[in-house]
Amino acid sequence: MERVELRTAPFDPYADLRRFQRSRGLDRGACGATAVFVGSMRDFNEGEAVAELFLEHYPGMTERCLEEIVAGTLDDTGAEDARVVHRVGPILPGEDIVLVAAFSAHRAEAFAACRAIIEALKRDAPFWKREKGPAGERWVSCNTGDR
Repeated sequence: MERVELRTAPFDPYADLRRFQRSRGLDRGACGATAVFVGSMRDFNEGEAVAELFLEHYPGMTERCLEEIVAGTLDDTGAEDARVVHRVGPILPGEDIVLVAAFSAHRAEAFAACRAIIEALKRDAPFWKREKGPAGERWVSCNTGDR
């Protein structure tokens, strides 16, 4: 399995995590720590109800950006491996949007890598959010990392 994947359909982050661990041999004892972040869609944003989110991206560019984030983070933190799965297209409240997992021999590197990846993803990855709510559609002008 690749480290980075974009998906248009809902996914089970924990089943994906187990498959990734098996496919990369991370379940054989070399990595004693796995840090995981799963982000899900809320039914509100900035005090308003949200019925659907449409996540736009640049195919090819977005994957390359995420791969660079992961590779740089692994170099910087010393973590062994990482997995990023991110939804694109239409997303409904309660559906998982992103999985970030980092694997290391020790917890400090795993936690550092997981946090660095999600923060860089939110700040640097080319995604654009369009929300649909009672008042119609609107583009989200800033990401949570911008606040």
